[in-house]
Amino acid sequence: MQENLNKTLRCVAIGGGTGLATLLSGLKSFVGPSDHEIAVSTLSAIVAVSDDGGSSGRLRDELQMPPPGDIRNCMVALSEDSNLLSQLFQHRFRGIGDLGGHNFGNLFLAALSEITGDFAEAVRISSEILASKGHIYPATLADVRLAADLADGTIARGETQIGKVGSQVKRLYLEPEDCHPLPDALNAIAEADVISVGPGSLYTSLLPPLLVRGVANAIEKSPAVKVFVCNLMTQPGETDGLTARRHLEIIRQYAPDLGFDYLVVNNQPISELQSLLYEQEGAEQIGVHGSISGESIEGATIVYDNLLDAGEKVRHDPIKLAKTVLRCVAERRLRSGVA
Repeated sequence: MQENLNKTLRCVAIGGGTGLATLLSGLKSFVGPSDHEIAVSTLSAIVAVSDDGGSSGRLRDELQMPPPGDIRNCMVALSEDSNLLSQLFQHRFRGIGDLGGHNFGNLFLAALSEITGDFAEAVRISSEILASKGHIYPATLADVRLAADLADGTIARGETQIGKVGSQVKRLYLEPEDCHPLPDALNAIAEADVISVGPGSLYTSLLPPLLVRGVANAIEKSPAVKVFVCNLMTQPGETDGLTARRHLEIIRQYAPDLGFDYLVVNNQPISELQSLLYEQEGAEQIGVHGSISGESIEGATIVYDNLLDAGEKVRHDPIKLAKTVLRCVAERRLRSGVA
């Protein structure tokens, strides 16, 4: 692919959980002056706010605020490099009392939300404190909960429960369904050069932002290059046995007009030890055989690359992933003859 772009890129990354934070931590190295030939002028994240577990779930129930956990992870990922502040925002209190299990960054966002009366403003101020290299937008400021109609006629409610019954989901939706995104988030989508969705949990991190009214439509209308980043592994209970193709097919069920230009898939096999450990948990690797780069799935050109981190756990390497996502823009311009 052609790596040299004649203008900087405006990037929007959509999702939640650790997957979005991983991509953002890679993309931030392309913001501003750097040794990379590809440069990012504006980096924005649109983050799922349907978490109902742990510290985030407790705070949303007690204070009627959006869950701060995924937002906090993204803020830390985009931090300029204040190591102590990053550690502080990620610090989790020990003990079994009221404070036990809470995360300092979550409590900080909760306090700032009460002071300002505006969660989005609290996120903005916190990002400034962490010297963030990007903008972070909650997918919605409404108090939304995730719900799903299941194949047996029952209803599962909450991200925690739905993450266990993915294969049984007939219809996923938000309660209330008429929630709306922030105008700034829609503006970022409209002005983007590249929009990425993933990596992340399909039903509990990737689909929730797309279910917010107006988000999927805004992505469809945006002239940006649209990239779907596939997970490295299936997730027990949520995406058992799902291929990269099936991930895209499920996304299209909820956003029929949303077409992706590229599907980014890892092609590096994990180690035998990793395979054994994950197999014991019921997870398997996605996308290291079958189709080759340049072929198409659901209208998206497959881009295979070695995206694995060198650590013991199976994780995306932030820089490798970010570089591959940005190179999709170069590939698109090369095909269209745009310099």
